[in-house]
Amino acid sequence: MGILEVQNVNKSFGGLKALHNVNLDIEEGKIHAIIGPNGAGKSTLLNCFVGKLTPDTGTVMFDGHSLLGIKPYEINQLGVSRVFQTPEIFSELSVWENTLIPCFAKRDGSFTLNALSRVSDNKDMAEKAEKMLVDVDLINKKDMLASSMSRGDKRRLEMAMCLSQNPKLLLLDEPTAGMARADTESTIELLKSIQKKLKITMAIIEHDMGVVFSLAQKISVLAQGTVIVEDIPENIKGHPKVKEAYLGEAQVEGNMRDD
Repeated sequence: MGILEVQNVNKSFGGLKALHNVNLDIEEGKIHAIIGPNGAGKSTLLNCFVGKLTPDTGTVMFDGHSLLGIKPYEINQLGVSRVFQTPEIFSELSVWENTLIPCFAKRDGSFTLNALSRVSDNKDMAEKAEKMLVDVDLINKKDMLASSMSRGDKRRLEMAMCLSQNPKLLLLDEPTAGMARADTESTIELLKSIQKKLKITMAIIEHDMGVVFSLAQKISVLAQGTVIVEDIPENIKGHPKVKEAYLGEAQVEGNMRDD
């Protein structure tokens, strides 16, 4: 049994079946990648994890709690944080101020700038924010305006904000999307470091096969809304079902060479 368990999940939009009898277990303390060609159902599945969508049938359990019908802001209270494709930060605030926000936000995720000014003097919260910035190697940029950062550093900041909520599970949706190669490699090393230090479980949706095979300890492959293969990375690369799902051996092996 995993920390996140998906059993017989189905989800349709009109006549389109986006997910069909999806089953997967994400093991605690591991990095688990969910991959597949465009339209495979990856984003739909992720949205079922965080309360943005409710499956038509089936169950999604996290650490013994059902995620069916949960509100998106309630997911954090259970111990799940999400990193979005485009970093979700407050560009008009400093790096330091962004890191403080999750420490005092209300149950629904809202906050006020007046509250932010007061919490800056809270020693415990300040120490927690500083630790998060050290963990993501941004402590020397704490006074920088978030809007002036590189995309890679914005991703680091978003992860610091997520980690300040002490999650058991970190969901990452295309964490290296739009990054230069140097930032991509830096993000890979950061995720490895965080997972090793904090023993946090990570579930990653990612198109870049180099990223997937550099990070994942287990991979689930979706195609046409269902899991066709779930295995360790070395057994995924040459799997015939994976090659077929990606529309031909040449395309898949070309992607693999990005590793």
